[in-house]
Amino acid sequence: MNKYFKTALNYMGIFALTAFLLWFSLRSLQAEEQDSSEFLWEAWQKTDKIFLMLMAVTATLSHFIRSLRWKMLLEPSGNNIGAFTGLWAILIGYLVNLVVPRGGELSRCYYLMKLEKTPVQVSFGTVVTERLIDLICLLILIVAAFFSEWEKLAQFIQMLPFSADYILSLWPWLIVVAAVLAGFVYLVGWLRKNEKFRHIIHGFKEGLLSVFKLKNRKLFILYSVLIWTLYFVMSYFVVLSFPETKDLGVSAILTLFALGSIAMAVPLPGGTGSYHTIVPLGLVALYNIEKSDAVAFVFIFHAWQTAVMIFSGIISLLIAYALMKWKPQKK
Repeated sequence: MNKYFKTALNYMGIFALTAFLLWFSLRSLQAEEQDSSEFLWEAWQKTDKIFLMLMAVTATLSHFIRSLRWKMLLEPSGNNIGAFTGLWAILIGYLVNLVVPRGGELSRCYYLMKLEKTPVQVSFGTVVTERLIDLICLLILIVAAFFSEWEKLAQFIQMLPFSADYILSLWPWLIVVAAVLAGFVYLVGWLRKNEKFRHIIHGFKEGLLSVFKLKNRKLFILYSVLIWTLYFVMSYFVVLSFPETKDLGVSAILTLFALGSIAMAVPLPGGTGSYHTIVPLGLVALYNIEKSDAVAFVFIFHAWQTAVMIFSGIISLLIAYALMKWKPQKK
């Protein structure tokens, strides 16, 4: 097959993937009283596009700082990567996450291996470390939100549509999860006898514990603080872009973090997207935002964030593909 024709097919496949991701990520958005595309367009027209563009720039900056932090975690194992190489891998990972939840964590390690010959088991260990650190940062934000708006959030939690019967119905799933974990532990114990598997575990452990071998821990902490500060600024820019929410203060942004975390941790019954239900409910109950405006806010927040992730992910995929094809590979 002609190499130019093959390249064209690859690029066509990437653009087809773009269209699919856009449809897949927005298909769950439902407007109650009108066609979702019409509702989304009307909501979009009301927004201040300058603040939305600032949000996109802030998001990109946060991803770049994340790549610098990832680079620091990989250095103790002797894997020195380029800051932009890590950025391409991270953005591709976010793209994959839109279709396969948490699949992006593995895919970014795969692309880093392709671009920099970094062992997947080592880079995946650093990714797990990253997620643990991010979890700590998120918990700090949630605690701060509850301290700043305790009365409102406590009342809101009591309003959530979860019955005792629904909570009890989750027990079978907990049993299944426990059984899977027990089987996994047994499998790991059995595989430890395999030399190749022990090599993989050693690499994973090396990446996981890399945070204790950092050359500059203060810089690493600074990067972590900057990442989550930029996440906060991103949310604030979206709030400012809506006339109905632009007067909400700092405590409201912290509250949105808390509500989003609650939504992700406790899925609603009936297949409804928990984030698209709980966050609008919180805006209505806590800040007296009209329901239609609250739904529009979540639509735009989710849709714009998704669009930015798709655009940056596709660009990164194209760059990574070009680098893998034409750039001399590390040996």
